Amino acid sequence: MQPIISITNLCKQYGEKTVLNNINLEVYPGQIIGYIGPNGAGKSTTVKVLTGVIQDYTGNVQVAGKDLRENLMDIKRMIGYVPELAELYDLLTPREYLHFTGTLYGMDANLIEERMVKMLDSFGLADNIDQRMDSFSKGMRQKVLLASGLLHNPSIVILDEPLSGLDANAVILVKELLQRLKQEGKTIFYCSHMMDVVEKVSDTIVLIDKGIILANGTFEELRAGSGQSLEQIFSKLTMADNLMGKAGDFASAMTSNNTNEQL
Repeated sequence: MQPIISITNLCKQYGEKTVLNNINLEVYPGQIIGYIGPNGAGKSTTVKVLTGVIQDYTGNVQVAGKDLRENLMDIKRMIGYVPELAELYDLLTPREYLHFTGTLYGMDANLIEERMVKMLDSFGLADNIDQRMDSFSKGMRQKVLLASGLLHNPSIVILDEPLSGLDANAVILVKELLQRLKQEGKTIFYCSHMMDVVEKVSDTIVLIDKGIILANGTFEELRAGSGQSLEQIFSKLTMADNLMGKAGDFASAMTSNNTNEQL
């Protein structure tokens, strides 16, 4: 089987700072890839390269056998992207916003309407479909973003903290949805800090820190011999040691007294 995404010697610098340092990664159709790392590790930069937002990188990126630089627009049509932080057009309704999004992908208006109604109904937003989004909660906005990213039925889905702000039932729905998409042969590139979710949904887990891939394998392969949780493995590989001590220091700072404070 040929990889759907093939990254070879990917490097990206901002001035003298190296954000991605010779990233090599292959992702296959029907896989859920958990892409994890501390803040500033290079996760978002990798995603921005894959989605064509960043183009001044070195190395080679191929998607579906096509060079990303040379076939950028064709590849963008294959990708559905749900960013962690996104600005919605608050004065639009979900219906208006999703029609706008679908039109950008060249979708027929009737098809947009049909898919949009079903998606929003599944998320419990049927009654809000014609309500302006400036009154929406974070969770409601996230549901609209998820619908927007999947509306055109992409073969590659890139999710950056997709569960942010969602209620418990919506989280369960999204987890089930990921499995359905996987069964349909779609590739899911899943970025998150929620280790328990990554551990449960991912076929392969890739851990990146300081622009370098530190681990790449199934959860069973990563924990072989140690019996540790993904959270413990993450802490060990990224050298985030003495977290209990740091938490204690933070808590004690909250109750410390100012010696100069006058009673």
